[in-house]
Amino acid sequence: MSSGELTDEGTLTEGPLVRPMFRLAWPLVVIQLLQVAYNVGDTFWLGALSPDAVGAVSLAFPLLFLVIAVGGGFTTAGAILIAQHTGAESGEGGLIAGQTISFVSLVAIGLGIVGYVATDPMLAVLPADPDTQAAIIPLAADYLKIFFLGVPFVFGFFVFAALMRGYGNTRAPMRVMIISVVINLVVDPLLIFGVGPLPHLGIAGAAVATVFSRGIATAVGFYLLYYTDVGPDIRTEHLVPRFEYVSRITRLGVPTALEQSMTAMALVAMTAMVVTFPPAVVAAYGLGNRLISLAFLPAMGMGQATDSIIGQNLGAGRPDRAAKATWIGAGVVAGIMAVAGALALLFPEPFVSVFVTADEVGRAETIEYGVTYLRFAAFAFVFMGVMQVIQGAFRGAGNTKTALVFAVLGLWLVRVPVTYYLIFVAGWGTTGIWTGVVLGDIVGAVAAVAWFSRGTWKESLLDDDEEPDAEPVDSSETETLAE
Repeated sequence: MSSGELTDEGTLTEGPLVRPMFRLAWPLVVIQLLQVAYNVGDTFWLGALSPDAVGAVSLAFPLLFLVIAVGGGFTTAGAILIAQHTGAESGEGGLIAGQTISFVSLVAIGLGIVGYVATDPMLAVLPADPDTQAAIIPLAADYLKIFFLGVPFVFGFFVFAALMRGYGNTRAPMRVMIISVVINLVVDPLLIFGVGPLPHLGIAGAAVATVFSRGIATAVGFYLLYYTDVGPDIRTEHLVPRFEYVSRITRLGVPTALEQSMTAMALVAMTAMVVTFPPAVVAAYGLGNRLISLAFLPAMGMGQATDSIIGQNLGAGRPDRAAKATWIGAGVVAGIMAVAGALALLFPEPFVSVFVTADEVGRAETIEYGVTYLRFAAFAFVFMGVMQVIQGAFRGAGNTKTALVFAVLGLWLVRVPVTYYLIFVAGWGTTGIWTGVVLGDIVGAVAAVAWFSRGTWKESLLDDDEEPDAEPVDSSETETLAE
C-alpha cells in the first residue's frame, strides 16, 4: 500500500483532500477512545474496590506518562520520517521502520528498568497529605512497579501504530487495539477481585491485565509488520542499527521526547500540588483528567493524523495543501470540542458520578470537586483541541523544536507557576488548581496558532537541513509556493 491507495476519491497528496484526510483520522480517534478504555476500565473496577485505589491510579498516571513520553518521542519521529518518505516515494520506508523498531525497543528496556528502580524515590518526593501518604502512595507503588516491568510491551504497540500512521494505514492498528482492549476489559476484574482460581491482586491486578493485553497487541502488530503487506516492507537487515538513521530518528525524536516529557513533568508538578489536599480532591483531579481525555479524543486523533498529512504533503512538495489540511482539521476539531465543552459545562455530574461507585461519604465529596473541575475545564476545550492539531502540524513538518517551545509555554510558563501562586500565595484552594489548568491551555493555544499563521513552518521539512532525505522537498518548496 502507498499513500496513493488510501481512497479512490483522493489521496493525502493529490486530488480532493477532505475525504482521505478523514479516512485517515477517524481510526485514530477510535484508537484514542480505546486507549482511554484501558484507563476507564481500570478506574471503573478499582472504583468498585475502593476510593484509595482510584486515587492511587490517578497519582501513578503522571509518573507513567513521564517514562512513556520518552519512548513516545522516538515513535513519533519514526512516524514523521515514514510520512515524509512515503510522500516523496523514496523507497526507504521499510528501512526507517526497522531502525525505529530496534532503537525504541532498546530505549523501552532501559526505561522499564529505570522506572522500576525509581518508583519508590519518585513517589517519596511528592509532598502528600498524611492521609494520602498512608493510604494511596503504597498502592500507587504496587501499580507502577508492575507496569514498568511491562514497558517494552507497551512501547511495542506504540511503535507499530506510529509507523502505520506515518505510512497512511490507520485501520490495521485500530483493529489490533480493539483486540487488546477486549482482552484487558475481560481480564481486569478477574485479577482485581480474584475470580475463581485466580488470585485477588487488587490494584496490582489492573496493572497485570494492562501489561498482558498490551503484550498481545505488540505481538499481533509485529506479525503484521513482518509477515504481511499492510505496512512498510521490513526485512531482517533493516533491524540492525545504522548510525545515520538512528541519528535522524534521534534529532527529530529528542525534541518530541522532551516535549512529552515536559508535559509529563508538568503533570507530576501539578500532582505534587494536588496531593497536598485531602484524598477526595486527589481522586476528583484524576477523574476529571480522565473525563477531559475522553472529550479530547477527536482532537488527539486529528492531531496525530495531521503529522502524517503534513509529512506526506511536504515530502511531495505540497506545502499549500499541508496548510489547507491543518486549517480544515483545526476548524472541525474546534466545532466538536465546543459541543463537548457545552455538555461538560451544563451536565457535569452524570459524567463524574458514573466513575465513583464506592464509599458513600467519600463519593459525595469526590463528585462535588470533580463537577467543579469539569465546569472550569469546559471553557478551555476549544483551545485544547486546536492546540493538538497545530502541534501535529509542527511535528509533521519536522519542526519538533517549535512544538516543544509551545508545550513549555503553556505548561511551565503558565499552568504550573499560576497554579502554585493561586494555591499557596493567593490562597484560592482547589479553585487555584482548576484555574491554572484552564489558563495554561488557553495561552498555549493562542500563541501556537499565531505562530503557525506566520507560515515559517513551511521553510524546512526537517530540523536538520543536512539530512539528505530533506533536500528533494526543500528544493521543490520554493517552486510550489510560487505557483
